[in-house]
Amino acid sequence: MSIHQKLSYIAEVEFFDIVDVVEFSEDKLRIHFIDRSFIDIWFSKKIKGRYAYHWERGGVDGKIYRHDNIPHKRWNYVKTFPKHFHNGSENIVNESSISDEPENAIREFLVFARKIISK
Repeated sequence: MSIHQKLSYIAEVEFFDIVDVVEFSEDKLRIHFIDRSFIDIWFSKKIKGRYAYHWERGGVDGKIYRHDNIPHKRWNYVKTFPKHFHNGSENIVNESSISDEPENAIREFLVFARKIISK
């Protein structure tokens, strides 16, 4: 089973209350939520361990949330650099505590999403 299939299963089964549809291609997984927002999960094929978990809420409330470990020099002041978290905006960046294990990371991010969607 591929990593996208494992993560898809977690999203569809454990988070059925907020997940509408899950799609995956060779390079990313997209999780559509019941509020019409979505998360894209991407893992680099070139650099092992490089990832981005991007929650796009532009059509809902204009916000984005993203955990990634792409080493943008702009965020090198963040204690967890290169890991960082875009907290509602591209320009609001905090430390990222998301797990390095994809199965744990998706659960952590979907619990976060559930709290916001359920408000």
